[in-house]
Order: sequence, then structure tokens, then C-alpha cells
Amino acid sequence: MIDLHTHSFLSDGQLCPAELVQRAKDKGYKVLAITDHIDSSNLDLVVPRIAKFCQEINGLARGIRVIPGAELTHLPPASIEKLTRRAREKGAKLILVHGETIMEPVPKGTNRAALNAGIDILAHPGIISEEEARLAKQKGIYLEISSRRGHSLTNGWVAKLAKQTGAKLVLNTDTHSPEDLITLEEARKVLQGAGLSFEEIEDVLRNSEELAERVFGEEK
Repeated sequence: MIDLHTHSFLSDGQLCPAELVQRAKDKGYKVLAITDHIDSSNLDLVVPRIAKFCQEINGLARGIRVIPGAELTHLPPASIEKLTRRAREKGAKLILVHGETIMEPVPKGTNRAALNAGIDILAHPGIISEEEARLAKQKGIYLEISSRRGHSLTNGWVAKLAKQTGAKLVLNTDTHSPEDLITLEEARKVLQGAGLSFEEIEDVLRNSEELAERVFGEEK
């Protein structure tokens, strides 16, 4: 299992990073990204701490690799590109933007601004437009299928547009608490519920492997 979207208590998650990693490992995870929510108020505090933790844990833990990341959340769209650059400078190896989920009042225009900002994953993009999905394909940005309650309501729509446009999908949990972590078989069921064929499901799982390996390759 590879999960590229989780939160620790450095934002609104329940677990410290070490416990999050251990619980994920116990679920059979091979790669975990810690992507706490950030904006301009906490970026300089949270991102370096996560980066330092990941460097330390990757030198000690066995059976799991951990990626330092960040999820830019509820930002004015005009600020997304600048904060993406800052987060990378501070040590984030994977950048997500909190997309226009139907469950929260995300600023209109967030999806498009994120896709133009050089991010890696557009998280729970909601009722994304076909034009935005095509832009994701063009930019090589992954669209997220989410197992999280609420955000998952638009999984079918996201999967449909990804298939139409050729945009790549990843499956993430958006974990905030221990019960949000899922097994690989549960991940497959979420993807099947989004309307994907068995072959397409395996493609999505390979996309996560591809993105994780790209991140680790850039670190060398």
C-alpha cells in the first residue's frame, strides 16, 4: 500500500508522525507521505519539522519509507504558486493542494491555480471540469481518488473525467485518525466503487508507485 496524503498532529491529525508511520506499517504500507495542512502562517514551522522527521525515520525504520510533503489548504488561489515554491524550499518533496471538494468552502479557482503551480497531486478535486482534467494531463499532475468520507462522494466523476482525458489518478486516504488507514484490498474496493475496471485499478496503484519512486529518485 502506498498512501501519499496523510496528516499528523502538526496540523489537524490525531497522531504524532512516529505513531502514524508505525500504524501505517502495521497496515501493510510500504510508502507513506506526511502532508500536513499548511498556509503562510505555519509553513516555515511545519514543513522543516516533517522533513527532519522523515530523514531521521528513513534511516531507522525498516519496511516503510516516508516522504515529507505538504497540503496547501483553503488558500486564496493567487497565493498557491508562491507557497508551493516556499514549501519545496523548506523541504517538502511532495506538494498537494486541497482541491475544490464539495464538502468544504474551498475558494473557487483553486483547482486551476493549483494545476498551474507546479504541484504533484490535486487532492479531492470535487466537480473538476474537463478542461481542468486535461490541464492535469498536460502538466503531469495526478488527480486524487479519496477514501475519506465526504471527499469520496465525487470519486466517480473524477475517475470518469480522468478516463476521458488521460489524466493520471492516485488513491489516497487523507488520513487524520488511525481508523482512516486502509489495507491494499480496501483501496482496491474504493477504486472499484469509483467505476474503474480491474485493469484500471492496477494502473492507479502503479501510478502511486511511479510517483513515489520519482520523489525518492529526486532525493538521490
